[in-house]
Amino acid sequence: MRYVALLRGINVGGNKLLKMAEVRERLEGKIFKRVTTHSQSGNVLFESDTSDASSLAMAMEKALASAFGHDVPVFLRSQAQMKKIVSQAPAAWKAGRALRQNVAFLRAPLTAKRVLVEIDPKPGVDSVDSGEGVVYMSTVLSRLTQSRFPKIVGTAIYADMTIRSYSTCQKILALMKED
Repeated sequence: MRYVALLRGINVGGNKLLKMAEVRERLEGKIFKRVTTHSQSGNVLFESDTSDASSLAMAMEKALASAFGHDVPVFLRSQAQMKKIVSQAPAAWKAGRALRQNVAFLRAPLTAKRVLVEIDPKPGVDSVDSGEGVVYMSTVLSRLTQSRFPKIVGTAIYADMTIRSYSTCQKILALMKED
């Protein structure tokens, strides 16, 4: 089965620096096969015979903590899940409107329902839609400075999410299909 592990909070502002070549080297083995990475922001693609995503995520977190000396939260999605996430993005995203398009990946126990209650999108600037294990967040590009989304960083829910641009999600899915 093909997976992507989205690593949270690495290589941001000079903190928790991880070289993707070292990540690949440390993970390649019995559980994680054909490990590749996409960009320095922590997108790890791999195959595994294990279908229990929860145990895979825990095993990866343990391996990364052991190798690098700090916790690295892992958000794991299968190729089928990524396909669904990309295909179910809001219609406005596919229409080419001038929007910043981000996908917030959620980790249990956080749910899209809770995120929608916690965040406060600015009308006419921000919009949110829920998906399975994700929240789609968009902001009108010409009004980015008015967005309320940056306030998410200071909330309790932020620890259980990691955000990727929609274009990164599309690229990850394309890479998953290549193999």
